Amino acid sequence: MGVYLITGAGSGIGAALADDLAAREHELWLLARDEARARALRARYPRSRTLVADLSAPDELPGRLESQELPERLDSLLHVAGVAESGRIGDVGARTWQDTLAVNLVAPAELTRLLLPALRAARGHVVFMNSGAGVHAPPRLSAYAASKFGLKALAESLRAEEYEHGIRVTTVYPGETDTPMQVRLHEQFGLPYQPEAHMSPASVSAAVLTALDLPRDATMSDLMLRPGR
Repeated sequence: MGVYLITGAGSGIGAALADDLAAREHELWLLARDEARARALRARYPRSRTLVADLSAPDELPGRLESQELPERLDSLLHVAGVAESGRIGDVGARTWQDTLAVNLVAPAELTRLLLPALRAARGHVVFMNSGAGVHAPPRLSAYAASKFGLKALAESLRAEEYEHGIRVTTVYPGETDTPMQVRLHEQFGLPYQPEAHMSPASVSAAVLTALDLPRDATMSDLMLRPGR
C-alpha cells in the first residue's frame, strides 16, 4: 500500500485520481482549503487523512502544515489544484496575476519543499498537473499560461535536483477535459459547452496511473493528452 497526497481532490481530475487510488486501497492524504471541505473529503473517502491549508496563501503553508501531522514517507505528491481566469492582457490587473501565480506555481513549489523529506524517504514521485496552455499560450489566458509555463520549469529543475534522491517527476499536459474549470472558461469565453467533446477526468487519471506504475528504471517525464474525438 502506497501513500499519496493529492491537492484538488474535491472535483475533476483530482477527484478521479482519489477515486482510483482509493479503489487500490492506498493511503490517501487530501489537502483541503478549509475544514468544511476537509469534512466533505473525509465523508467521500472515509479512510483518508486530510490536511487544511489554503493554496492561495502559499507563504502561510509552513505554519499551517507544521501544526498538523504530515506523512513520514510519501510515495507520490500529486499537484492537481489550480485556478484560471480569462481576460485580455490590457484588462487583467495585478491581483489576477498574483492570485493565479500563487495557487498554480508558488504553492506547488512551497508544498513540494515542505514534503521533500517524506518524498526522499520513499524515493517518491511528484506529479504536476499542467495544461496544454503550459506549452502554447492561448489568447485571453495569459496569467494562467504563464503560471503553467513556470510550473514546467519547476518540474524540470526538481527532476534534475532530486535525481540523486531517486525522486521521479512527471508533468501532465491534458487538453480540454470535462471539469468545472472547463465549464467556467467556456462561460467566460461565451462558448457553448459540449462535454462529449472533452476528455473525461477518469481518462486523465488512467494516464497518470500509467506513469506512477512504471518500473523504477524508467520515468515518464512529460505526458501529453488530447481529446480523442
